[in-house]
Amino acid sequence: MAKFLGIDGGGTKTTCAIGDESGILATARSSGSNLVRLGEAATRAGLHDAIHQACSMAGIEPSAVTGACIGAAGAAHPEIQQRMIQIVSEVLSCRIVVVGDMEIALQAAFGSGPGGITIAGTGSIAYGRDSHGVTARAGGWGFAVSDEGSGQWIGRHGLSRALRAKDEYEDPPLLARILAAWHLASIDDLIPAANASPPPDFSRLFPVVLAAADAGDPLARSVLSQAGEELAQLAAIVLRGIFNGPEPNVPLAMAGGVFRQSALVRQIFYNRIRMNFPQVSVNPTVIEPVRGALDLARAAQDAQSE
Repeated sequence: MAKFLGIDGGGTKTTCAIGDESGILATARSSGSNLVRLGEAATRAGLHDAIHQACSMAGIEPSAVTGACIGAAGAAHPEIQQRMIQIVSEVLSCRIVVVGDMEIALQAAFGSGPGGITIAGTGSIAYGRDSHGVTARAGGWGFAVSDEGSGQWIGRHGLSRALRAKDEYEDPPLLARILAAWHLASIDDLIPAANASPPPDFSRLFPVVLAAADAGDPLARSVLSQAGEELAQLAAIVLRGIFNGPEPNVPLAMAGGVFRQSALVRQIFYNRIRMNFPQVSVNPTVIEPVRGALDLARAAQDAQSE
């Protein structure tokens, strides 16, 4: 029986699934594998580790995999596609397809049908496809200039808002949490850490903001609420771009760790979309993009055999 492999390669974690023609046999997670963000060595480690773990859990050797699909940020660039294929080919000997992370998420949510997906993980992007196959996207241009509502954005804005509160003679609990998370003794230590080159991974502060919000910190809750609004704006651009016609009951889904971990972000996002786009049906369940990668691996094998 044929064995297929799907990978969701994110900036913080890599998820790998092994399946047969109809189901999932095993899943595994490892460190991030965003080639643009993390570089080749870290990407290789994340991908190889996830593949070996998943194959071991499924009771197969990597050589038994007959088709693979990797969803990765930045995969629209041919050079990134080729480099990802080369890295995974060090472990797998089958045909390997590399697509954008938004493509596997859309596949997991709607198969080949129409719909929109908003992803909020380490980065963020909105993507959609209508019933004629026309696609649109918004966001996802990188941490320095885009990725609104993402884990990186939340961490950086949480710190920025906490420092502004300190400037205004407040004593924000979130600032104390951030200092503790970064093992810093004072704001004097924070300044060089926050402004280092290369910059720190602000997405690691997302759990800190989330914990503060869960404890009732109004500043942290405000940051998460703003993240939900930003993500809804990204989704709205896509919805207006390709679903402005008579197409009824447009489906929209969410993916990524920010949505999965923050009920407040989900609530703000859901309410804003439903208020502005009453024809849109928002799936309240956060989908797992790796299932889409597995489906696309199967589809690529079927297409090759025809």
